[in-house]
Amino acid sequence: MTRPVVLVTGGSRGIGAALARRLVDDGWHVVIGYRARSDAADALVASLDGNATALAGDVASETDVLRMFAALDGKFGRLDALVNNAGIVAPAMRVADMPAERIERIFATNVLGSFYCAREAVRRMSTAHGGRGGSIVNVSSAAARLGAPNEYIDYAASKGAIDTMTIGLSKEVAAEDIRVNAVRPGLIETEIHASGGAPDRIERLAGTVPMQRGGTADEVAALIAWLLSAQASYVTGAIVDVSGGR
Repeated sequence: MTRPVVLVTGGSRGIGAALARRLVDDGWHVVIGYRARSDAADALVASLDGNATALAGDVASETDVLRMFAALDGKFGRLDALVNNAGIVAPAMRVADMPAERIERIFATNVLGSFYCAREAVRRMSTAHGGRGGSIVNVSSAAARLGAPNEYIDYAASKGAIDTMTIGLSKEVAAEDIRVNAVRPGLIETEIHASGGAPDRIERLAGTVPMQRGGTADEVAALIAWLLSAQASYVTGAIVDVSGGR
């Protein structure tokens, strides 16, 4: 494997799929992590001319994460970057009505999953562990700043945790040649809104965005690709909004 290897969790669609395409163009081999959409993951891999690999696993399960990273070790023997992109949202609901199962599921995927993957990536990339260094980009959300009242405060809180993790981890591993940054997408045209029960959310809220439109997955992918690149070699601990000014 002459190309550097990057694992993109939740990579089969939306921002993850756009990022996979961009990173292949930039010279990476992309490992597309996915939980259930094997059809989408396989189709994406087939379109990327042998420069991508699909890897199934639920990031909310530590067992699955350990298996995914073991598979990476066996197939590539290297890991150069991680993008913690896997995340879920649930239909709009006030906190007073939220069942425990919903809250636990949101945090298991969005927070615990990111921690499990970051831990395993650090163990492989850190110079303190014999690695060659690398980069981690966490996908947060503008909801971490806005709070998402009357919609999904649980999701917003989970992304707030990702912001804090980004800041702390960036300082913890900076001297070990690992950079850790985050992007905070705003209203982006992906399937996540439909999965949260609001397929018309972009159209409904576009007027609240200073730029008066939703963003695209490609616009988010461009920033992540830059943060992973050597051009961002002195950038760590940054949390960058991609939200049209919202």
